Amino acid sequence: MIEAVAFDALAGVPDGSGGENQDWVEQFTTRAHFRYLRGSEAVIAARLQGKQPVVVTVRANSSTRAITPEWQMRDTRRGTAYNIRTAVPSDDRLYIELTCESGVMV
Repeated sequence: MIEAVAFDALAGVPDGSGGENQDWVEQFTTRAHFRYLRGSEAVIAARLQGKQPVVVTVRANSSTRAITPEWQMRDTRRGTAYNIRTAVPSDDRLYIELTCESGVMV
């Protein structure tokens, strides 16, 4: 399944009164292939939380090689945010494979 995704990094954003707040700032957008893995549920703070792991494949280029687990990925069509757990180049180095998870805190 091919989707449009955006990658965000935390950055200091002026709060209007001389300080800064940490907020997600979009770095770039690209197309990606999603492969959904088996989801699970966990009890967090006495509530049932669904977690959906996914392996996302993007073409390797200067932008995608900069992705780190401190970033987040967003499915721009659905608006779902994913935490990036790992970013590994494929064997042929043409792609980057990201292990991501939705439904969990950073």
